[in-house]
Amino acid sequence: TMAAVAPAVTPSEPPPSSATGRQIPIVCPGHTRPLAELQFCTIREDRDQNNNDDTNNTTGDTSSGCGTRTFLVSACHDKMPMLRDASTGDWIGTFSGHKGAVWSCRLDPAALLAGTASGDFSVQVWDAITGNSLYSFPHKHVVKTLDWSQDSRRLATGGHEGILRVFDITQPEKEPLMFVQSTKEKVSISKCNWIDNSTVLAAGEDGTIRFWNVDETDPSKQIAQTLSVGGDAGGIRDMEILTLPSSGRTILTVAAGQNVTFFDLSAGGKMIHSYKMPIHFGQEGGASLHPGGKKFIAGGGRRGGSMALG
Repeated sequence: TMAAVAPAVTPSEPPPSSATGRQIPIVCPGHTRPLAELQFCTIREDRDQNNNDDTNNTTGDTSSGCGTRTFLVSACHDKMPMLRDASTGDWIGTFSGHKGAVWSCRLDPAALLAGTASGDFSVQVWDAITGNSLYSFPHKHVVKTLDWSQDSRRLATGGHEGILRVFDITQPEKEPLMFVQSTKEKVSISKCNWIDNSTVLAAGEDGTIRFWNVDETDPSKQIAQTLSVGGDAGGIRDMEILTLPSSGRTILTVAAGQNVTFFDLSAGGKMIHSYKMPIHFGQEGGASLHPGGKKFIAGGGRRGGSMALG
């Protein structure tokens, strides 16, 4: 169980800068092995539900009666996924219970539930407030990825089995829906993301992203669309969906092989551009698009070490 519950947030000063004007990063110690995944989750908070305490309004917005708070969750090979306050880096708690490396940790959109995917062949669902384990869903191989539906009712999982599973959190005892990536060969799933409450994108080690309509009962119609990174990219290592605040366009960012490729999901999945990087995403790494849509960051491996690009 989690060892601590989050205290109220007090407005803090901007991160300190060095004498040269460069920002000093916040260091968050605690993990003892490599990180596998990070997620920021921002929620709106009603101060009236928090005893009218203005310290909960981290944005300083006093006119709306609401503020926002951002959390950071980290999945790690040390089996101990952690929850932190993203504004300060302060540790809130640890979800303790897995017996293998944790490859994915995600909060649901309301930040009330957390899901963890592990090398111990299981997925666990946690109460993100108390840290108590609510449900454990067994799998038959290493689970590498999971994601919450936008309404927080369902949880999608995937991994080395090559099967996308969709669990109904409102009926946890119910058998999950299962979708095999390929009937010809086993295709491991590296990442999965919901794009709406009915459609899950599953990134495969064969370089193909499959759009699964999980509410469709006809197997011949369950794959609504596919996208491929093509060429010699190999397996997809990372995948991210972001809706740009400025334009409303939904952009899919994919890291595979030596390329970071962008697709416009608002335009039917049209490829925007593919950038060849001086790093490789064969075994590690990922990419993330800035909310402004003009720049991205990527990190991956190379011979003799690793590097990151801004």
